[in-house]
Amino acid sequence: MGILGGNPKDEPMHFGEVSSVWTASTTAKGAISFYQAYLNHAGDKDLKKLIENYIDQAKQEVKELDEVLNANGIAPAPIMGERPPANLEDIPVGARLADQEIAAAISADTAASVVASTQAMVMCIREDIAAMFAKQAAAKTALGAKTLRLLKDKGWLVPPPLLIKRPEEA
Repeated sequence: MGILGGNPKDEPMHFGEVSSVWTASTTAKGAISFYQAYLNHAGDKDLKKLIENYIDQAKQEVKELDEVLNANGIAPAPIMGERPPANLEDIPVGARLADQEIAAAISADTAASVVASTQAMVMCIREDIAAMFAKQAAAKTALGAKTLRLLKDKGWLVPPPLLIKRPEEA
């Protein structure tokens, strides 16, 4: 077998894999910080639970991604410190993010991160790294579905123009 045969963990990473894993780790670390800030601003209990799920998912991703980096001799970016909890009422009204703003931001972030994960997955030649990105994309897709349901249930979804009257068939 050549250099790219056998156990994938014994194969070298190519530069695209290194860049994708390092970028995904760094992005997930930033997401944890933002989600913790969103948690401080959120008032809706369902939204808070969803944000906690996003934080847990991002922490799991950081763990997996940093393990790959460390195993390959690549230093991961440092993680930011935990944000302390804040009382929502202590945040001035003009500085406070509304629940629907937070949910929309998380929804957009989820869409972008699913795209990034799948792009990273398809350029991998190491099966273990591709599988890790596929698993992360699936988890983010599931969270995205929960986010969409929350947006609909709370009346926070701003839909694009809807085609209500369909053209008649000839």
